[in-house]
Amino acid sequence: MAVRLLSHELSDLCLGKPALRSLSVTSTIAEALEVLKTSDDNFVSVWSCDHKAKTSSGFESAAGFCDNYDDDDCRCVGKVCMVDVICYLCKDEYLVSPSVALKEPVSVLLPKIPGLVLHVEPSCSLLKAIDLILEGAQNLVVPIKTNLSNKRKQHQKPSPTVTVHKGREFCWLTQEDVIRFLLSSIGLFSPVPAFSIDTLGIISSEILTIEYHSPASAAIGAISRTLVDQTSVAVVDSEGCLVGEISPFTLACCDETVAAAVKTLSSGDLMAYIDCGGPPEDLVRVVSSRLKERNLNGMLEHFSMSMSCGGFSSSSSDEESMAASPLPRSGRYSRSMSYSARMVRRAEAIVCHPKSSLVAVMIQAISHRVNYVWVIEDDCSLVGIVTFSDMLKVFREHLETIA
Repeated sequence: MAVRLLSHELSDLCLGKPALRSLSVTSTIAEALEVLKTSDDNFVSVWSCDHKAKTSSGFESAAGFCDNYDDDDCRCVGKVCMVDVICYLCKDEYLVSPSVALKEPVSVLLPKIPGLVLHVEPSCSLLKAIDLILEGAQNLVVPIKTNLSNKRKQHQKPSPTVTVHKGREFCWLTQEDVIRFLLSSIGLFSPVPAFSIDTLGIISSEILTIEYHSPASAAIGAISRTLVDQTSVAVVDSEGCLVGEISPFTLACCDETVAAAVKTLSSGDLMAYIDCGGPPEDLVRVVSSRLKERNLNGMLEHFSMSMSCGGFSSSSSDEESMAASPLPRSGRYSRSMSYSARMVRRAEAIVCHPKSSLVAVMIQAISHRVNYVWVIEDDCSLVGIVTFSDMLKVFREHLETIA
């Protein structure tokens, strides 16, 4: 069984994965927003290619068929999500005039960190993939063998913003995909999965925190960093106890006008603002009032327009109408919001205890679609964080012994 696990290639993990939606590196932030708001995925891939195709939106992107595909000429160079846009709009000059920011190329949002997104072949081994992730890769771009015939190409219009090269589409694999795959063979690693995360020494104390009453704007840099690290910003009280979090995973499900809330609210109020169901009406009024006080007329206009489109309403009287029609992105959340029972506050964090077993923490993170779990003591004092990367290190070491 162990030999069979080691024989797996990345093509085995790609089964059922959707094709990547993509943008050209020359697309604008406004065009990226349009794709993000109509996508089920929080991220969209950004490509540097010689070919371009018109999407249904009318803008050029790395979309369509490319019969002259060359590894050097066409590559995925990164990924963007709503959090990138939100943090970019939080810059003072763009709060005054968001329209200027939206005209910038999407390339300005890409982190200046090499190796976050890497191309690999379907024949790449599972061990090699784990090694690449532990070296810093977040997404492994893998060709999907679609075997589309030339005749089919002529009669089948490619999906908007989906990249196809020589009959092959692409998907990407993440840390979560690898962890899920290992969980399906968890018995091979016995007894390690039953050990506590404390015993395994995988609780990291390198965490980013902000005090509950501190301005949320003070966390902008931390939010950008946790997006890259695939973690979150812990919100703590004056005694260092975990109250909640400002999570990129939650922000990615909002719309770009959340930038106005980040710049005007406290960290505690921001948690309530981005909580499932949309922000309370009193906080919407606070944001509008503070934007007006600071003469941020450009963002105020953008924010007011979003509110007038019915973007937010969390009153009980609207529950029937919300059930009848889908919420716009500002109120739609793609991941589960049923958090651990230990925390009962708004924007609650997924938490575990130092004595929690590795497999229990794995299941917690996977079930909530996050890459990390906070570690707290019985009094809610924050101990640290456990990430998928930390877990993969344990499995990689064990695989060395059975290789």
